[in-house]
Amino acid sequence: MTKHLQIDLQNLERNLLALGARVEDAVRRSIIALSTQRADLAREVIAGDTEIDNAEVALEEECLKVLALHQPVAGDLRFVAACLKITNDLERIGDLAVSISKRALAIESADTAIAPPDLAKMTEATTAMLRATLEAFIAEDGQAARQVIQDDDLVDKLHRENLRGLMSRMESDSSSINGAMLYISVSRHLERIADHATNIAEDVIYLTEGIIVRHQGLA
Repeated sequence: MTKHLQIDLQNLERNLLALGARVEDAVRRSIIALSTQRADLAREVIAGDTEIDNAEVALEEECLKVLALHQPVAGDLRFVAACLKITNDLERIGDLAVSISKRALAIESADTAIAPPDLAKMTEATTAMLRATLEAFIAEDGQAARQVIQDDDLVDKLHRENLRGLMSRMESDSSSINGAMLYISVSRHLERIADHATNIAEDVIYLTEGIIVRHQGLA
């Protein structure tokens, strides 16, 4: 590896981790806004999405520059390819944090909106997955990434339970429909955040082991 390539790869990793921290913070604040009805916090998340979008574009351009200038091979090439994919997933997670914040604003003004009992457990599991997958990337830990993929089953289960509970509530009380629909959206957004965290975990396995596990399951 040349010195210039090493410097560019280090810069790429540093900027990707900065984006990851920004996205993780957006998710955390969107969940706080939802649970505490903090409209100011929700609006901050929505306003901050432009910074995440700009950082994603800058990182993509940085990856393409490294590919064009250095033509990396083997592990270095896998690293750049993984960064490209992870950057996209992080941007999508940022979008989902914005969506949760918008639902938080709508729930604040709704007449009747009661959170499903498993929502807190689901938010905790989802944020833990996001944190763990970023830590797995930092440590280049394929085993930790595999655990994240397995943890997605719990989030999916909680999402299904939320849907069943909210559908039952709407059937028994028509006045709860608007509020329940908002929480169905929130549950779905959390489930999608967990899916993107799983995508990142799969990219960490590709980065560390050169194995593509997407659509194939874990060995």
